[in-house]
Amino acid sequence: MTKQFDTIIENIGQLLTMDHGDGPLKGKQMSELPVLTEAAIGIKDGLIDWIGTHEEAQSHKATERIDAEGKLVTPGLVDPHTHLVFGGSREHEMALKQQGVPYLEILKRGGGILSTVGATREASEEELLKKARFHLDRMISYGVTTVEAKSGYGLDKDTELKQLRVTKKLNEEHAADLVSTFLGAHAIPPEFKERSDEFLQGMLDMLADIEKENLAEFVDIFCETGVFTVDQSRQFLKAAKDKGFSVKIHADEIDPLGGTEMATEIGATSGDHLVGASEKGIQALGETDTIAVLLPGTSFYLNKGKFANARGMLEAGAAVALSTDFNPGSSPTENLQFIMNLASLQLKMTPEEIWNAVTVNSAFAINRGDQAGRLVKGRKADIVLWDAPNYHYVPYHYGVNHTNTVIKNGRIIYRKEKLHEHISTH
Repeated sequence: MTKQFDTIIENIGQLLTMDHGDGPLKGKQMSELPVLTEAAIGIKDGLIDWIGTHEEAQSHKATERIDAEGKLVTPGLVDPHTHLVFGGSREHEMALKQQGVPYLEILKRGGGILSTVGATREASEEELLKKARFHLDRMISYGVTTVEAKSGYGLDKDTELKQLRVTKKLNEEHAADLVSTFLGAHAIPPEFKERSDEFLQGMLDMLADIEKENLAEFVDIFCETGVFTVDQSRQFLKAAKDKGFSVKIHADEIDPLGGTEMATEIGATSGDHLVGASEKGIQALGETDTIAVLLPGTSFYLNKGKFANARGMLEAGAAVALSTDFNPGSSPTENLQFIMNLASLQLKMTPEEIWNAVTVNSAFAINRGDQAGRLVKGRKADIVLWDAPNYHYVPYHYGVNHTNTVIKNGRIIYRKEKLHEHISTH
């Protein structure tokens, strides 16, 4: 029977639907990656309406036909951990880091996170919106269609709410889907030094306003030496859960404090960073539903020489996701493809595990497992066509952008510009 579609994508070389399981993929499941060849997709009213073969597509009608030319086609990527909204930048700190100036000394000189806090407090909502839109557009160009965005560069009520309102507005205006996280507990501001419990209570008091304006779905905290303890983090996140928020945690980034274990105990949706996670914490990830969101770009940029134990987590049966951790201080990159390269080179993840980590599992890490990360009939047509012949190629060939075309809700929102024909003919 002939069907009528708005768009048919045909002549697909390899199609990764990621449609192989109901929940996040754990442990050995992450090495599974069913591949359809010589495939086609039918899109209607912004949704995926049909998936079949290229040959079958010839009997269907469409307003628009896109020839994939044998390319790899996948779901839009999901970036589940970013600090998208902030003021200023921190390139001036690069030279200090290269000279070996410790972070605490940079902080003392007015740099570090407090530099970004100052710039974010000073920026208007419109300025923050313009800057965040620029970075989000760049993420789209790398094949990302769903993004988590944290606050955390205000550390006071007015600025934190300002950041969250920018994320909400951007989600309403931009093609990409944004998921908002309140990270007021990102650091202890100087005015609350030695009074961190009082500061945390102030952040909890904001949750009523955040809920009233529908500004965030998640609450996060930075559990680390010199910031917030495991006990403080547990109490803070439990209080947020009691108020109806989902929770996630920056845990064990540097020291193995036990944040990973605590995240699994309280049912956090995800534990993020986990570079210093203990064996006990890794085992707990395999035994619970908490997703390990790994951020190899941060380890790479900080040049500490240590990366999260992804292989240990996978062997323990954990669900692993990957993210850029885009932020101005420790991972200034919007390029999730580069993170895929690092996952291959430094985390020793296979191509199959990597693709599952940037689609299905990343979607579940931000409560979007039923909407993003898979190409399934009835879901939004969030699709990427890659300048790659197969799925092994993208994690292998590093340092370039492999995206050819990005489709969001059935509409092309990014297409790589072709070099002008005369470039090779002088």
